[in-house]
Formats: sequence, structure tokens, C-alpha cells
Amino acid sequence: MNKLIASIFGIGYAKGGGTLAAIVTCPLIWGIWQLSAHPAYVLFVVTILITILGIYVGNKVEPEWGKDSYRVVIDEVAGMLITMLFVPANLYLLLCGLVLFRFFDILKPLGIRKMEALPGGTGVMMDDVLAGVYGNIVLQVIVFFFFHQLQVSW
Repeated sequence: MNKLIASIFGIGYAKGGGTLAAIVTCPLIWGIWQLSAHPAYVLFVVTILITILGIYVGNKVEPEWGKDSYRVVIDEVAGMLITMLFVPANLYLLLCGLVLFRFFDILKPLGIRKMEALPGGTGVMMDDVLAGVYGNIVLQVIVFFFFHQLQVSW
């Protein structure tokens, strides 16, 4: 069961599994935005639960799969969720968030790579958590300036 969860039902076995897992997370985010009376809170709770679950299953699969195995993609799900926290429900922002998260996750700038050195499941998850934080910061800046421009033009 831990392998199934860590690989997000086998997505981690596919070529480009990290990107695929982030893409598959987008309909989940969209669904929460559309179906929840309080989407920001629901997304926050789901993000916390997925992150904790990721640390747990990361610890469980590491002895067999090795440190930060490519098969573990629950970290990409958590990172993508973090990228979209407290961002307005907008398809373009969701797509922009996907690109930003993958950018930070793949290039690992600004201390992201150092997070991988943390032990066990924490190291597996925290580099993607930080990539998600950076993606979220950039999205918040975009939202701020977009809405600011919209208000000025009226």
C-alpha cells in the first residue's frame, strides 16, 4: 500500500512521472475550487494531509527503493498543492502554477536542492514543498499586480 500511495497509483513508474503527477493534481485542485464552499481551507487541509502522508510513505519505501526514488511522486502532488494555496480559482493561474512549480522543482534553485539532504521521507518531501512555496510566492506576485492593474484601469 505504501508503494501505491508513494507512486500515486503507479504514476511514479511512468517516464516523466513527476510532471505527470503534478498534472494529475490539477483536476483535484480545480475540483476543490469548484465543489467546496470553502476551497482555500479545504485545499490547505488536503495539502497538510498529503504532505504528512508523503513523509510517512517516503520513510516506508526508502529502504527498498533508495533515497528519493524517482518512483515517489507524492511529493510532486504536495508541491503542486502548495503552489496553489490561497491563489484565486482561475484556470490560467492553475496552468501558470504548474509551470512555475515544475520550473522550481526541476532546477532546484535557492536552497531547494539542500532540502534533499534531510533524512528519509522528510528529505523526499521538503524539496518539493520549498519548490511549491517559491511557485506560490511568484503566483501571489502575479495576482497582486494583475488585480492592481485591473483596479487602476477602471
